[in-house]
Amino acid sequence: MIVFELGSCLWSPEQVHEAVEARDQPVLVEVAVRREFRGVWVATVANINFPSKPGLSPDALAGELDRIVEASADAGFNAIVFQVRPEGDALYRSELEPWSRFLTGKQGGDPGIDPLAYLVSAAHSRNVEVHAWFNPYRAKSTVSAEAVAPHVTVTHPDVVRRVGNLVWMDPGSEIVRKRTLEVVLDVSRRYDVDGIHFDDYFYPYPDPSGKDFPDTSTFASYQQAGGLLERADWRRANVNALVEQVGTGIAASRAWVRFGISPFGIYRPGFPEGVTGFDQYARLYADPVAWLDAGWVDYVAPQLYWPTSAPRQPYNPLLAWWAGRSVGGRHVFAGNFLAALGTKPQWTVDEFRAQLDGTRLAQKSGATGNIFYHIGPILHNQDRIAEVFRDELYAEPAVTPALAGSRPSAAPPVVEVVGAGLRLTPADVVPPRSYVVYRPEAEGWVLERLLPGDTATVDLPPGHWAISAVNRFGDESPGVLVAL
Repeated sequence: MIVFELGSCLWSPEQVHEAVEARDQPVLVEVAVRREFRGVWVATVANINFPSKPGLSPDALAGELDRIVEASADAGFNAIVFQVRPEGDALYRSELEPWSRFLTGKQGGDPGIDPLAYLVSAAHSRNVEVHAWFNPYRAKSTVSAEAVAPHVTVTHPDVVRRVGNLVWMDPGSEIVRKRTLEVVLDVSRRYDVDGIHFDDYFYPYPDPSGKDFPDTSTFASYQQAGGLLERADWRRANVNALVEQVGTGIAASRAWVRFGISPFGIYRPGFPEGVTGFDQYARLYADPVAWLDAGWVDYVAPQLYWPTSAPRQPYNPLLAWWAGRSVGGRHVFAGNFLAALGTKPQWTVDEFRAQLDGTRLAQKSGATGNIFYHIGPILHNQDRIAEVFRDELYAEPAVTPALAGSRPSAAPPVVEVVGAGLRLTPADVVPPRSYVVYRPEAEGWVLERLLPGDTATVDLPPGHWAISAVNRFGDESPGVLVAL
């Protein structure tokens, strides 16, 4: 006979049935779903992942988005990080910035579909989160690209700078900061996204010619206004100001929307000891440790784009160092270079097995998931990697980790037996992100399936079940015990 814990007692199925039948109030049990962030980046700049080429019909664009969702969900991923602003433009319907040229071949061209809205709907129906990925400062990835209003190079040409073959928004400009903040909050308010995401492009990577970022006029204005910081510290303060304003803005308007940043994988050479390489603090003017310490971000996802065998950029020690920076319930998700699969002898499927194993070993220290760049190998099942995720690495479903911070507890759903099935009704004002169905086993409650948060009814075979709700913050309610 199977017995399982209910409160502090062990109950048989017969006793459970009697308890459910005898009580007017729902019987609640303690449950705990597995937690792990399983993200994949979908890059739109230069048509890396989506769309496959400019000029596709609305139906073709929808079909490619469906394929992205299907491939992600089937492989066990629970989050898509979708690039919506690759160069001061939009892969969604916006009055603030023009349609991206990567959709139609010409900036401002209406593709006949809102990719972000379509993706959110399709992904949520498969229990996959969507995080909107913004490049906060890049205005053009190619100098020669034509721009149309309201692109920043048209409306405010005085706040952009040429850097090699790029055009960059000056982080020292108040106009740039206000514009980026407005764009981000516009998306978080109008779209049912689960997160806002920045990548590692703050001040641009150094120009190969050795020229410094051309912000002399902006820095001079700062000094004339009484500013006392040295130029490098001033640049970091500019980036910090944007990160703080975005983080606090999202928290004030859509508190359940997760805000995270994916910085370069090395904080500074020597952190941890023996690590060498590019210094983002000194060259990109990015200070991810400060963002975590201040609570402006919910996570960082350092781009650990080296194999575990790399002598000067070792994956596991770097990840352990980053995990140690997680504070106050905030998270560290490892960024993994899946696009490198098969490009060199060390980039094998076994290498990604080892990296995921390393992340899970560091989970208690704060490394609670991974984001893989990019979805291409999953879409094409390169070296059977999609099957490896589906059947091995992500075979058991998981829910993303809960956000930090205090708020009311998640309310158990209202569960009603209707015929041979169940009717589910949310008890919270904001509908849940997911429902979790558990079955009793000798070792306790075992996850049976995850259901989208808009599920109204579910059919289950006869037996005893527990149904919990995971709210938009990622908190899970107690399970409601039901007998069928």
